[in-house]
Order: sequence, then C-alpha cells, then structure tokens
Amino acid sequence: YFRFPYRNHELSLQLVRVHLEYLADLGGGAHFACVDMIGTDGPLYDLDFFMQGPPGSMTVTATTVHKINGRPLYLWQQQRDGTWRRVPVRKAPPRLLGVVHGTDRFAFTYQVRLPEITGPARLWLPLATSNTFQHVEVERIRTPEPWQELHDSEFGNRVLFLTAGPADSGKVVEIDYRVRRFEKSAYAVRTPDLAEYLKPDRLVPINQTFRTQALQITRGRTTDLARARALYDHVIAKMRYAKYGAGWGRGDAVYACNAGSGNCSDFHSYFIALARAIGIPARFAIGAAIPSERSDGGIDGYHCWAEFYADGKWVPVDISEANKNPSLVDYYFGHHPANRFELSRGRDLILQPGPAAGPINLLAYPVLEVNGLPVTAPTEFRFQRPAKISR
Repeated sequence: YFRFPYRNHELSLQLVRVHLEYLADLGGGAHFACVDMIGTDGPLYDLDFFMQGPPGSMTVTATTVHKINGRPLYLWQQQRDGTWRRVPVRKAPPRLLGVVHGTDRFAFTYQVRLPEITGPARLWLPLATSNTFQHVEVERIRTPEPWQELHDSEFGNRVLFLTAGPADSGKVVEIDYRVRRFEKSAYAVRTPDLAEYLKPDRLVPINQTFRTQALQITRGRTTDLARARALYDHVIAKMRYAKYGAGWGRGDAVYACNAGSGNCSDFHSYFIALARAIGIPARFAIGAAIPSERSDGGIDGYHCWAEFYADGKWVPVDISEANKNPSLVDYYFGHHPANRFELSRGRDLILQPGPAAGPINLLAYPVLEVNGLPVTAPTEFRFQRPAKISR
C-alpha cells in the first residue's frame, strides 16, 4: 500500500493507473502528474504528484489529493506561457469544469497500434460522421492494409473494417479528423419510431426490478420531463464515479444498480434502463470529451452520454459529469457542451462482417479479433485546438 496522510488520518492506497496524457509544466523545472489510486476505505482518489528536476531524474516534492470519486477539490488553469496554476473550485469559470459553450473547433487523432498478431486478424473501429451538432472532415486515414467501410442499419454508424496478419504486428491505424462541434440543448427532430428506444439492450434490460425502482423514484411526478429529472437526480445520488474492480465500464445497468459505482457507460446505462422501464424513450452515444482547460495533448479515454425523449424533444444529459461537478447538475440536465466528439451511437451494433463474439456492445475503442478471439489493441486519442476557440 501507498500510505498518505489526509485530513487527520492515514490513507492506505493501491495504484489504479498513472495518467499518461500529459506531464504538466509548473515552470522553473517543476511539474505535476496525476495518479489514480483506490483506498481501502472505498473511495477512488486522484493524487497529484509534484516533481522537481530534469526529465529522467525528477524528485517528488509534494503530493496532494486532487479528486475524490471524480469530484475535484481544486482545479488547474493553463497560463499563456503553457504553465499551470491551481485555482479554487468555487466560482470557477465553466471551461475549468469541463464545459465549452457555443462552438468548439479541434483536430482529433484516433490512433491504434496493432499488438502481436499470431494469425488471421480482423479489426473494426468507428468512423465519426457529421450530424446536426458536429461537422466532421476526415483529413487522413492511414492503415497497413486496405480497408472497407461498413454500416449498421439500425443506428447509421460508419465503421472501418480491415483484415491483418502477423506481418502487421506493431503497425499503426490512424485517422485524423477536423471537427466543428456545437453545444447541444433539447431539440426536436423527426423520429419515425420512438418504440425503438424503449427496447432492451443486452446489458440494459427492462425488467420488474428497474420498473419498480423507477416507479418509486418518480412517484408524484406527472410529466415525462419531471420523471426523467427524478431519475437523473437518483442516479447522481446513488452512483459513485469509480473505474476500479471487476464489472465496470461495460455499460451494464444491472452492475451499476447493484454496485452503485462505475464510469460514464454505467451511469448512463442505469439511467436508460430506468427511463425505458416506465415508457420514456432513451438512447446512448459514445465518443470523447475534449479537455476544455488546455488546447492540445492526449485525452483520457472515451466518454459517453445519453438523451431521453419528452414533450416532443430529445433532451441531452451527462450524468457522470454532473456527479463529478455538483455546481453543473442543472446544466447537464438538458445540455451537452461543445467540447464533445461523437464516434458512434447505440448499443449491440450488428455489422456484416461482424465479430465472432456477436453484436458490438459499444463502439469507441477498436474491436480486434485474432484467430477469432478478442484481443486488446492499445488506443490513443489526441487533440489540438486552433489558437482561438469560439465560445
């Protein structure tokens, strides 16, 4: 265990992961790096390690708790010279809390490095597309082998598919995008069959447990908008943002309900299950949250969100972000900020040809099969904004 004194007691912590997206420069040869650790007392802690010295021989000079279960105790603000300084959460501007209003513009790189391939391999990964809230230009696609574009008929996703072999081990698949994204609020759009968004998914069932819960949570609420807000508040109160242990990160509504913890996919799957159980159409999308507090660098994995249908409009929600930032609870009920990039939407995607394992649960990271078995392919997201961001 890593033992760390905090608030008059000692934490016993185990390493979860080290954030590799960037090493932040504090100026004067000082830097900080963020590390996720799980405490024996239950919470997930983000610790900032402060270091001094040249690369390769840095010495840790201080350690502080930055976040508990995703909720920040302080924020970081990047200065014009590229260095960073700490600022308090209270009265922080939206961009320090992960929100870009209006319009955002950025270049986005999706890079996959193929692992060791010991036999016939097949790879599927999302191809982002333009829609009402994002304009997408594909600037370059680099692959070691010829590829083809697939489509799923239910959700309209575009998917890059290629086959590979042992000679492709260690090679890179890379897609460069240029994106203009718009902040989203409730919107009306022709939806031919809302019943499609009341159907269960493999990991988002509709059962009596969810129906009973949803009816209890929404008791006394008479409109779908009010009932959805009650479900939203319930998920925020019940769930803890923690990417640790077995079962999280699959968008498993039953797991989320039972464990009371997980990541964005688990938060939104739980909400969607509750909403559908009482007749409120709801749907899922996944992509990336583009950091708002800096202008370039790596991105810490995928992010996902949801929408529900009420009063003739689709209403966006981002429940895991609301859970992390209580001051934005009202904002995230009815908005998605402009610093988002949608890669795909829907669950249980059916493609031809498709994976041997069956429909794709959710598609942000690539799906790779070698000899018919799933294999993880290291994936990196990077972004860069132009000098001036439109807000």
